[in-house]
Amino acid sequence: MSNLSASDYAYHSAEESHMHRHFVPPILRHLAGLGKVRILDLGCGNGSLCGTLSAAGFEVVGVDVSEPGVTQARKGWPGIRFETLGVYDEPPPEFVEAFDVVVSTEVVEHLYAPRALPKLISRVLKPGGMTMVTTPYHGYLKNLALSLFNKWDRHHDVFWDHGHIKFWSPQTLRKLFEDEGFVFESFEGLGRVPYLWMTMLMCFSKPTSPS
Repeated sequence: MSNLSASDYAYHSAEESHMHRHFVPPILRHLAGLGKVRILDLGCGNGSLCGTLSAAGFEVVGVDVSEPGVTQARKGWPGIRFETLGVYDEPPPEFVEAFDVVVSTEVVEHLYAPRALPKLISRVLKPGGMTMVTTPYHGYLKNLALSLFNKWDRHHDVFWDHGHIKFWSPQTLRKLFEDEGFVFESFEGLGRVPYLWMTMLMCFSKPTSPS
């Protein structure tokens, strides 16, 4: 029996993935209006987004459960701090309410217990801070198109180790974060044509005081 775990998720370089061209421009656009902020990339993978954010002038820290990913990130971006940390882990004390922004791109669809994500983000985010989350988009028209064109087996690839196990709509992702006390700020569909979007970006803010 395999002992495969999330920490084994392999990365072979620090290059960006094909998804970056969809979510990097809107993330940078949102950040442009926030001024000088400290960012945590939660689920940073090989560090390529951290490299982009650092080049844009932001202070950024990257964390990921994948040890190969963190190794590649440190090689590719030696001036950025990277740590091995998973969504289910206890954050180090210096991370608690230490970040103005948390970005988490294409992570939540891989989680067995997704409520851990907003809980961790709430712990590391300063009051009044913002989180930006991307995940593949699912909605009625896209799901219908997948059915009509017999694409469900390809879309739900059961042979992809560490693949997607949760499939989010804007409504369910919003509930996930609002249940943890976050305030919904914005939604944006990314890639392809409207309502057949490849992925989506949703922004939430942490209240300045408990509700």
